[in-house]
Amino acid sequence: MSLQVVSAVSNSSLLQPGFSLLNFDGHVFFFGQKGWPKRSCPTGVFLLDTKQNELKMKPAFFSKDSCYLPPLRYPALCTLRGNAESDEYQYIIHGGKTPNNDLSDKIYIMSLVSKNSKKTMFQCIEKDLGGDVPEARYGHTINVVHSRGKSMSVIFGGRSYTPLAQRTTEKWNSVVDCLPSVFLVDFEFGCCTSYILPELQEGLAFHVSVARNDTIYILGGHSLQNNTRSPTLYKLKVDLPLGSPAVTCTILPGGISVSSAIVTQTSDTKFVLVGGYQSDNQKRLVCNTIVLEDSKIEIVETASPDWTPDIKHCRMWFGSDMGKGSVLLGIPGANKQLISDANYFYILRCKGAEEDKEEELTAQISSQTSTEDPGDSTPFEDSEEFCFSAEASSFDVDDTDTYNEDDEEDESETGYWITCSASCNIDINTWVPFYSTELNKPAMILCSSGAGHWVHAQCMDLSESMLLRLSEANVKYFCNEHVDLNKGLQTPKKVVHLKKQPMKPLRKKTTMKLTTPAKKSFLRRLFE
Repeated sequence: MSLQVVSAVSNSSLLQPGFSLLNFDGHVFFFGQKGWPKRSCPTGVFLLDTKQNELKMKPAFFSKDSCYLPPLRYPALCTLRGNAESDEYQYIIHGGKTPNNDLSDKIYIMSLVSKNSKKTMFQCIEKDLGGDVPEARYGHTINVVHSRGKSMSVIFGGRSYTPLAQRTTEKWNSVVDCLPSVFLVDFEFGCCTSYILPELQEGLAFHVSVARNDTIYILGGHSLQNNTRSPTLYKLKVDLPLGSPAVTCTILPGGISVSSAIVTQTSDTKFVLVGGYQSDNQKRLVCNTIVLEDSKIEIVETASPDWTPDIKHCRMWFGSDMGKGSVLLGIPGANKQLISDANYFYILRCKGAEEDKEEELTAQISSQTSTEDPGDSTPFEDSEEFCFSAEASSFDVDDTDTYNEDDEEDESETGYWITCSASCNIDINTWVPFYSTELNKPAMILCSSGAGHWVHAQCMDLSESMLLRLSEANVKYFCNEHVDLNKGLQTPKKVVHLKKQPMKPLRKKTTMKLTTPAKKSFLRRLFE
């Protein structure tokens, strides 16, 4: 084993305990950031690059037909293949905590759509399940078993909030261990079935599970009820005949009392167990090798890496499996740091040097024969790359600007999460998408009153068709509070009057008063 330090100068606060790593074709992606995603990466999924002992993050994108995926911490995830021998796979993501500590009961399937040197596209689909659907939880595991040509997912363990009927004011957000039920999930038909096995007497959270073919091994885990870490090793065997599935459990000797450990697979039958805790205040610095062959399991202690003094003396550590026999470990930074929640990171490589070189050569050959279409790539704008080092030179792009999260606008006070009006009911902690065009930010529209200000379309009671019409039309919009005021202050429109032709005045009848001699003279001249 080898331990490599990763330079982390700033912006490492995104990676906090509970994050997950996905490995697609040798490329590692980060998921489960601290807080809600910002404009720089609305999906909350990043490509990780660790070349030259630096850690860089580039935003990944979702296809148009993808669903909304919140940043989930402590979810259960595993790979899903079409069959046991297939090279193509997807990731299953179930449960987890949202940034406002709500628990998710949803299950997602994420697959890689396309990838080139500058852009990665994923498709994320939410699966609808029926039957005995597992309750919302975190700190649990999910595995895929294969039997008789069929595949199913197995969910076990975890923690959830106390049921509403049992909550009190003092312990409203207290958590409990989930019941020790085993859930079989059939993605083909979208149904779940729960099984209660007599060998499983207590709920476990933050345990470890490894699967091979039709068998799952569960070891370790923490029980809140007894405040213990189980030393028991459980063997779950799933049979998938034409009829109803059959699930059996066997208790085996040789378990490990540990919680929050990390498992990485180094070969087809070999796994390495690292990290975790053997008590509340004591880390487990011992590593183990797990070998699965012919429905048998062998757990032996293996040589541990040369842990640094910082790792040995810190009270807590966390991390996730990077795939290909590597683990990303993190420890809290020193208290004297300017950033209180900054962390230090290490990469633990559990493979030998020869295996690493062989894998690197295979990756180079694969990259040379890649059929990626470079025409689909688009250049990155400023602040699209997170850099955890003072230098940025490992990416083959002319983009060396370092992302600084402090330069980005705080959207909790300005931007999307403002109080737009007296009747505004948009809250960053409770908001859910309302319009079909929304992903992880509420739709907003500009009010043209005065210097202009932004308001939430939902607070203005705008229908989706009206919102689309206003966004496409070149017209001014006034919010509910300013529409009447705007009408009162508007200058009346200039009325153009039609030009009328003047009419000739009528001749008035003229009367004359004449004396009698004059009258006679006048009448004489008139009739002559």
